[in-house]
Amino acid sequence: MAIPWLTLLKTVPWTDVIANAPTVANGAKKLWNTVSGKPPRVEIPATDGSNTPPDEALKIMQGELRSLRITAAELHQQMLTSSELIRELADQNAALIKRVEAFRVRLRWLSIAVALLAVPVLAGLGMGLLG
Repeated sequence: MAIPWLTLLKTVPWTDVIANAPTVANGAKKLWNTVSGKPPRVEIPATDGSNTPPDEALKIMQGELRSLRITAAELHQQMLTSSELIRELADQNAALIKRVEAFRVRLRWLSIAVALLAVPVLAGLGMGLLG
């Protein structure tokens, strides 16, 4: 069971993986810093609104609306960063799958070639043992 894993690991295009690793790592760091670095903005109005004059209540609502717009813009930027990272990972995954498929086809052809070459060898061994 260890041989297929070693074969698979040998067939991975490590130069491509290593070349793209810094880009993916930087994208992951940016995403992590964006998501984890900032605490969520929560503005709690000082009053419950029942005794608040209309002008003050309007100012509170405008502040909340501004805060929500900023939060929405930040979430949109995080979504774009996440999407870019996911796209890069998907591209790398597609390249790896393409290489694994090519090696699978090669392995099938090599197995057929070995089987075809084994027939005369076994026939020769059989003739040598009988003769």
